Amino acid sequence: MTLSIELKTETINKLDLSPAKSILDPLLESKEIAKTEQNLKFEIDYIRDPTDPRELSEIPEIRLYFVRLDACYPWLPLILDWKGGELGRYTAMLVPHQFSRTDGIQYNPEALEIFVMNKIFTINEWLKKMEISGRSGLKSMAQTLGYEIDDAFLKKIE
Repeated sequence: MTLSIELKTETINKLDLSPAKSILDPLLESKEIAKTEQNLKFEIDYIRDPTDPRELSEIPEIRLYFVRLDACYPWLPLILDWKGGELGRYTAMLVPHQFSRTDGIQYNPEALEIFVMNKIFTINEWLKKMEISGRSGLKSMAQTLGYEIDDAFLKKIE
């Protein structure tokens, strides 16, 4: 079951998290969050000038919205639709990057490393609190972003 959070211009500009809360909070309350792994996507409908060449992740208002969303739901990357590119897009909202016509998105390497490690630590603690086993999910998430996480490292932080 794919879940979708619709974000419109007004919602983003007001930093209104209610569209996300209406989907995420019931999942948390019902403990269904573990079954949601990699099924969430965002549908962003942000009005802008047709000549604006920027990607959505280059628009400050959208990035600010995702910074706020990440502060409230720091475990969110775990349930994004990775295969559909949502993890990469979400990461682009939070990590400095540039676009290349030939190579696609190019994250700032140091910023990406800090982001990945922060997510590993944060999500690991959240999984323990929720009593969900997730070592393989953490490793897969990091791998999707280009990092190999060793089992010994994960044991070290448990």
